[in-house]
Amino acid sequence: MDPTLPRVATQPDWGERRDLDQLYRLYAPWLAAMLRKRFGRGIEADAEDVVQETYVRLAPHDPDHIRRPQALLMRVASNLAKDLIRRRAVRGRHVRSFQDGPSQDPSIALPGDELLVKELILSIPEAYRDVFVLSRFQGLTYEEIATRCGLSVKSVEWRLGKAIAHCMTARSELGGRSDR
Repeated sequence: MDPTLPRVATQPDWGERRDLDQLYRLYAPWLAAMLRKRFGRGIEADAEDVVQETYVRLAPHDPDHIRRPQALLMRVASNLAKDLIRRRAVRGRHVRSFQDGPSQDPSIALPGDELLVKELILSIPEAYRDVFVLSRFQGLTYEEIATRCGLSVKSVEWRLGKAIAHCMTARSELGGRSDR
């Protein structure tokens, strides 16, 4: 074990009842040091915040049922630290792509594309359009759409397939960006 890390008793004297405050006082400095050691510069400034969030995540649970508090705390804190590092990486990619200017990615909309998409959606037959809009723009599941529209799930699937087929056909007829 690294001598620079705070020492923690492996079998603490919990007395009659453990509580979150005891866990925090006993393990928080150790946990912050372990996070800094494990994740280095990726978490240096935020180690204390991750420790706090770890204890927030444990708050709803009964500390009496925690047999190995160090292992549990390290697992939760490690997962939170990994999520934090991952979010920073994604955010950094987005910032860099924004700073680099317009992308050549065909999925990025161009100025006239919004009008073209509206035309395309309005050209879908009404019976299929409702299902398409509820699925693609409202984010409803097939079951939710079926309930809302008074249809069976199979009918929703069929109508959505028809709407997508219509869009694909109309897009190619309009000379859309299908050549990319």
